[in-house]
Amino acid sequence: MIKRLLFLASGCLAGLTSYGQSAVDAYRFSQPDLKGTARFMSMGGAFGALGGDLSTLSQNPAGIGVYRSNELGVTFDLDFQKSTSESMGVKSGDDQTKFLLNNLGGVATLKLQSNTLPNLNIGFTYNKGASFNRRYKGSIPRLNMSLTNYIAGMANNAGLTVADVQTVEGFDPYNPNDGGIAAPWLTILGYDALLINPNGDPDDPYWTGQWGNATNVDGIDRPATSGSGYFNVEEKGSVDEYNIAIGGNIANKVFWGMNFDIINFDYRLQSLWSEDLRDAWVENISTGEIEQTSSNWNLQNLYRANGSGFNYQIGVIVKPIQEIRIGLAAHTPTWYKLTETFSADVNANYFGRRFGTTTNNGVPGYNDVNFRTPWKLIASVAGVIGSKLIVSFDYEWQSYKNMKFSEPSYNDYYGYFDYNGFSGAPFNYDLYADTNQDIKDYYQQTNSIRLGAEYRVTPKFSVRAGYSFVSSPVQSRVKDNQVAVITAGTVTNYRFDNDTNYITCGLGYRTGGFYVDLAYVYKNMSSEYHAFSPDPSSAILPPQSKISLSNNQLILSCGLKF
Repeated sequence: MIKRLLFLASGCLAGLTSYGQSAVDAYRFSQPDLKGTARFMSMGGAFGALGGDLSTLSQNPAGIGVYRSNELGVTFDLDFQKSTSESMGVKSGDDQTKFLLNNLGGVATLKLQSNTLPNLNIGFTYNKGASFNRRYKGSIPRLNMSLTNYIAGMANNAGLTVADVQTVEGFDPYNPNDGGIAAPWLTILGYDALLINPNGDPDDPYWTGQWGNATNVDGIDRPATSGSGYFNVEEKGSVDEYNIAIGGNIANKVFWGMNFDIINFDYRLQSLWSEDLRDAWVENISTGEIEQTSSNWNLQNLYRANGSGFNYQIGVIVKPIQEIRIGLAAHTPTWYKLTETFSADVNANYFGRRFGTTTNNGVPGYNDVNFRTPWKLIASVAGVIGSKLIVSFDYEWQSYKNMKFSEPSYNDYYGYFDYNGFSGAPFNYDLYADTNQDIKDYYQQTNSIRLGAEYRVTPKFSVRAGYSFVSSPVQSRVKDNQVAVITAGTVTNYRFDNDTNYITCGLGYRTGGFYVDLAYVYKNMSSEYHAFSPDPSSAILPPQSKISLSNNQLILSCGLKF
């Protein structure tokens, strides 16, 4: 933390302190989802050793080698989403319905007229790698503390003076030009909206928020602050994959494939945190004194990260005997170039007056960043019993500790910093060293399993079922509030995912070269919403709410093999 605060002292890095990055953002950019064709999803995504499906191009590309004919297909997804939050016995719910294009593409087969190398296949597909669409809201009926005091703590830790956050003629704290401390945007916004109060010497103040305990002030016993909170969060966007795959087989025993994956990434967040406080400590601008009053205010954040990336995938499927298939696949990290835009505003009501202020005079900030997701390894096995039954199993491993941010054009700033400021002597500084360390401290490896089965009732009609489990990427001590979670910019709220479960089933019908598949997928995941980071040294927890997120999806695929 000390190194971070010293780093803020560089005026040339003012733009970075407006938002920067956090480890919380890293998982948003890497989180997995179960998306693909109806057949793929109805079998829980357990296709790593099977192949012959358009979704396998982005899972185990060796699946393209299984094809012996051409194929064109398309998949649609109707997603019914429901969220429930609970805090102190108070429940709130929200829901929405989304229509998605899951998969579109085709495979072309080139017959080589060879028993050793019978065919070479080329595939092009669009696949929705993940959907970020979520919406949840809730109430915290009794607060133990206020976000305003968290913001005041930021100001105290950074050693900010009133001049650092105050807009005066010739000085804009959002875009400082004096070479001094570049204050975090949240503290500037908090000062402008009277969420935080400077006490004592303006050049060395002690910052306080609106929340107060029952204390003796000027010899008068005054009541403590009390109040309630409310949150409303909406996430949108997706990971869209464009796959170019090539593969084939060797003597119909070994199937191989490789895939180059181009990815479009788009994530949008709109979050609201509101507090309704009684006997809050707020500056009365009519008297210039800090007085107790009713306070009703809300902080709204708008954030978007979008860009593109790429990765490579290789895979193999081995069929030692007709009844057994074994698959292995490796996915390199996805290397992203992303651009973030962000803004925030506060609307408040104190002393019968309404206040409204926004960051940077309403001009959104932006930040460019490189990001790398973790490696992914998949091992699979499938059993094929006659022409009736298929049973498959996948195991997938990822280590989210290995996610990494980096600066887009260069990795080092040059200059020597000591407690007296910067000098001309060179030194190297990794802008994202602390964030990347947070990633290692917060996250862990995940283990995913996928089980699937298909039974062919008649030569034309099949039934399917599956199950998928993804373990939580977050270390238990982080979820148990034993670690202070660093967020970036003005977005203080965050949510960590617990285990995710998918239960799936479906039907398939084939006649001639035409096929149509239908799947139902139930997804359930729980999380804990945090309005802001806990203080591990304190027994008082910040506002939290348990979130349950469930999706009921209907997926329809149709296509032609020829």
